[in-house]
Amino acid sequence: MKAISILDDDARTLCWQETRTPTPGQGEVLVRVRASAVNRADLLQRIGHYPIPAGASEILGLEAAGEIAQLGPGVSGWRVGDRVCCLLAGGGYAENVVTPASLLLALPDSMSYTDAAAIPEVFYTAFLNIFLEAEQKPGEWVLVHAGASGVGTAAIQLCRAFQSPVIATASASKLGHLRDMGVVEAIDREHDDFGARVARLTEKRGVDIILDPVGGAYFERNLHCLATGGRLVNIGLLGGTDAPLSLGRLLMKRLRVIGSLLRSRSLQEKEAITVEFRQRVWPMFEAGALKPVIHQVLPIDQAQQAHAMLQANATIGKVVLHIP
Repeated sequence: MKAISILDDDARTLCWQETRTPTPGQGEVLVRVRASAVNRADLLQRIGHYPIPAGASEILGLEAAGEIAQLGPGVSGWRVGDRVCCLLAGGGYAENVVTPASLLLALPDSMSYTDAAAIPEVFYTAFLNIFLEAEQKPGEWVLVHAGASGVGTAAIQLCRAFQSPVIATASASKLGHLRDMGVVEAIDREHDDFGARVARLTEKRGVDIILDPVGGAYFERNLHCLATGGRLVNIGLLGGTDAPLSLGRLLMKRLRVIGSLLRSRSLQEKEAITVEFRQRVWPMFEAGALKPVIHQVLPIDQAQQAHAMLQANATIGKVVLHIP
């Protein structure tokens, strides 16, 4: 089969070339990949800043959509030819990938492979952190940083589907898209004080949940934005690793600060998330009520260009890689 390899040059060039086809083991299936998608973790792994979990494929790609090509020993409930998508620990930028059958989602006839490939990583991330980690309740206010990203657009859709008003931050050129998605307020991350805007919108009460991939640069302001009993879920460190912590504010307002990653979780944890996702969220995709936001679809041999688009923050939603 062919897959994207990272050349050992200064640019860490991505090259579509021949490699070994994996074989499914106990409880696994081989998926013939029709589409994958680009995530920031791919950019970090490419330059050696994102450790690959033990046992995971070294090939980039944290999600894929395609059809089952082979069943491994012990797999039941699935057939060769079934159309599926799945969350991966790696290996999506390839013609074939092996995955535990327990992580598969069956595609409705109306869903394309390119749409399906844009779902698992970002919608799992948003669902895990807002609904399982922060335990969202209908009516609670949610602040989503980087609202125009893949995770951000997924989070906005899920919050609205589960009756939470959303405030989102993004760069100025992307605010109109967030308003079209139905956020209560879209805040310019570069020129507006999101803390002051949140205080005004919530009549100084604050928001109940914050989903933040920025980290250090936003941490102190995030704490000021939280209502009593609020939860900050940090899922990234784009703005640095260090920040001051006001323990008095944490105690007096009974705040929770949650650090969360998805890729490094055990198979058992991912299976549990998949069960919840399949029950609570997947029916909305099957009904067409949810749909991923896709910025552009590129052929897999243009993965380098796809990475450059994401690195430049030039995208809204996902960049999908199509495999003919």
